[in-house]
Order: sequence, then structure tokens, then C-alpha cells
Amino acid sequence: MDSITALLEGFATAAQPEYLLYALLGVTLGTAVGVLPGIGPAMTVALLLPLTYTLEPTAALIIFAGIYYGGMYGGSTTSILLNTPGESSSIVTALEGNKMARAGRGAAALATAAIGSFVAGTIATILLTLLAPTIADLAVQLGPADYVALMVVAFTTVAALLGSSPVRGLASLGLGLFIGLIGTDTLSGQQRFTLGVSTLADGIDVVVVAVGVFAVGEALYVASRLRHGPVEVIPVGGKWMTRDFWARSWKPWLRGTFIGFPIGTVPAGGADVSTFLSYAAEKKLSKRPEEFGKGAIEGVAGPEAANNAAAAGVLVPLLTLGLPTTATAAVIVAAFQSYGIQPGPLLFTNNSAMVWALIASLYIGNVMLLVLNLPLVKIWVKVLQIPRPYLYAGILLFAALGTYAVNFVVDDLIVLLAIGVVGFFMRRHGYPVAPLVVGLILGPMAEEQVRRTLQISEGSLSALVTSPFAAVAYTVLVVILATAVVLRLRRKKAERAGQLV
Repeated sequence: MDSITALLEGFATAAQPEYLLYALLGVTLGTAVGVLPGIGPAMTVALLLPLTYTLEPTAALIIFAGIYYGGMYGGSTTSILLNTPGESSSIVTALEGNKMARAGRGAAALATAAIGSFVAGTIATILLTLLAPTIADLAVQLGPADYVALMVVAFTTVAALLGSSPVRGLASLGLGLFIGLIGTDTLSGQQRFTLGVSTLADGIDVVVVAVGVFAVGEALYVASRLRHGPVEVIPVGGKWMTRDFWARSWKPWLRGTFIGFPIGTVPAGGADVSTFLSYAAEKKLSKRPEEFGKGAIEGVAGPEAANNAAAAGVLVPLLTLGLPTTATAAVIVAAFQSYGIQPGPLLFTNNSAMVWALIASLYIGNVMLLVLNLPLVKIWVKVLQIPRPYLYAGILLFAALGTYAVNFVVDDLIVLLAIGVVGFFMRRHGYPVAPLVVGLILGPMAEEQVRRTLQISEGSLSALVTSPFAAVAYTVLVVILATAVVLRLRRKKAERAGQLV
């Protein structure tokens, strides 16, 4: 009952005209960047981080949450009409959605994606409302060793499950952990890995790293692969949602929601895994399996619902435990920290008004997104025609201005360029950047908790694994990794057989 009361108070705050405008700005930006291939919500939040320092925390976080949800909606437009997923979680949508568009049923594909996203987003946000306070209450009782176990789970699963190669994911995580060590050790006061450069004595700002790898690195990577000539966009054609399409979509929407949300709440690959599982489920349960691969509407409805439900699920560990499990979530944690707020079990106690206004804004943003994505879809199609050179030149300009505005130090621009080049080569050679940012953000926190555990246990390493919660967490980690290996092997086997499981 306390949660309902707090949520109603959150609605009273989020419904103020000022915050409604911020929510509208966030979902509009999110949809726009979701439509554009190669620009995801993580890049947009990273770019806006320095530019929102003049806003109060509640307003800034409402904008970022709108971008996060909007990016999931917009990605379906690119996948369906361009066959170019803007996010890896939209790959499955392209399999059937683009076939529908080419067959003259693009309007139905876009409609089932938008409505499914709304249904899944609303149900998942309700589940977030119900679960988050309970998990936060339980998390308050966790000790330092328990937090170490949670971070090890996050490190391992994010590194092993994001990207095509677990080895490359672990290498990216290691680089992030190393960057997190640069600076002055808070315990001994000694400088680490600064090479005598005074600018690095305070460490490398998370914002600089996030903007570097997501904005500069991505812009350089896309620029190196730009196609000449106009982009071919399939016209939006065909009837909207007929009775038959409604009948074939509503069950996949619900199934996708309840597949995506649980996967999003645990560090197990997030939306990427949930969309593939939803697609596999719909293919097996469909009464028309022969349509799969040729434009089955169930193959769009289910994965899009799973995608948005997982996006809401990711917010559960982020808000209650302070654990980001996706790239965008990692940047949002950086946004919290830039305002001196640490997401975790005490967030619902110390910043109750802000966090409930944020959750209420998710409901409001979902309604706004439905309005933006159904009647205005042709406007978003026009966004696809923006010349890529202008677009990415603007991204580089905003990245440089935003980074300089953090500390007004020219050395930050040099660090930005260096990290941007690293991000470019990581993308070029298939190294995921999300583990780097997760390692950078959680690394110092993990180091602090390890030291605290060892101080309490007088140096006994067994204390890191002997608590009941830690033992359960490591057991869950083994189960998650084993399941991921089985799913990866099944997917490769199916690809060799010429079909997607």
C-alpha cells in the first residue's frame, strides 16, 4: 500500500507541466535516435549528460528514462523499413518485419510493434513498481561480501553474454576495470597509472569515457562504413491492424512481456536474449509456422514486446542494487552519480520523491510514445533521410562541447579523442563497449566492497564466498552461464541449418 501511495505522489510530481515537457522531450529524442541506424539510446544519454548539468536531478533523469524507452520503440522502424537494426535487440524484428514491409504490410508491422511495445512497457512498469521497493528492502540487509558477489555476477554475465565472443567481452571488461583504477587510491593516497600527468590524478571522468566510446567511437566507426548515395527506405504500405492481425498479435504481446521482464531483471543478456527466446517461442507455438521467414506478424509482435519488457526489467537491478546490466543502464548510473546520487537499496529511502516521480514518468512516457509512433510514423520515416555526414559531424561537435563543459579543461578533449579511437577499434574488431563502461563504473565500487569484506574478516578470503547470499549468487551465475552456452550452441546449430531456433 505504501508503494501505491508513493506512486500516486510520483504522478503528482511527474504530471506537472514542466516535467511533462521533459518527458515529451525525452521520448521524442529517444524515438528519433532509435530510428536512426547506428545511434542508440546509450550514445544519446552519453551526449546529453554534460548538457543536462543545469537541470535538477529529477528533470534530467526523466529525460534519460524517456530516451531509454523511446529508443526501444524507434528501433523497430529502422528494422522494418530499412532492414538495418539500430540496436542489437532489434535484429529479430528485422527478420519478419522487413519481409512484411516488402510484401506491402509495413503499416501492420509498425503498428503491432508500437502497440506491443506499449502493452509490454506498461505491464513491465507495473511489475517494476511492485517489485522494486521489496527488492530494495531486502538489499539493505546485504553485507559487503554479498555486494561483491552481485558485482562478480554482473561483470561475468555482461562480459560473457554481450557480443559474439565471451573472450572479447572479458577483454573489454578488463579495460574498463583498468581505466577505473586510474587516479588516486582513496585508502593509501598513492597515485595509480597516472604516468605523472596531473590531470589523471583525479581519475578519468565517467562522462568523458561514456561520450568517447559511445559517441566519438561510434561516429568514427559509422563514418568508416558510410554508403554512398541515398538510403533506400521501403514505403509504409498496406492496411493497418485488421481483425486477423489483432487476433494473431495479442498473445505474442503477452508472452513476449513475460519472457522479457524476468530476463531483464537478471544480468543475463537483457533484451538481446529475450527477443531471440520470444521469436523461438512464437515459431514453435504458431499455427502458421510456414509464414516464418516470409513475414509472420507473430515474429514482430512477440520480440518487440520482449524487447520493451526487458528494458523495464533492467531498471529493477539498476534502481534497487545499483547494478547496470546494459550499456544504456551503465550510462544512466553515471547520470545518477554525476548528481551525487548512488542508485541502490537506499535510493528509495534517501531520494524517494525523485525515484517515484521517475517511475511515474515511465507510465506517462509510454502513453506519449504510443501517440508518437502510430499517427506520426511517416515523420519518423523522413528522419531516415538525414544525410549521414551532417548527422555524425553534429554528433562529434556536441561530444566535444559537452566534454569540455564538464570541467572546462582542454586535457579532457585529448582524453576524449584517445578513448574515441579506442572505441572505434573496439567496434571495428567486434569488442562490445558495454562491458568497458560497466567495469569502469562498478570497478571502484567492487574494490571498496572487497576491501571492506577483508577488513571485517581480518584478511580471510573465504569470507567472500561463505555468506549464504553470496553462495546463492555464485550458483545462479553458474546456471546463467551454462544456459547461455546451451542457447549459443543451439543458435549456431540452427544458423548452420539455415534457420533461426
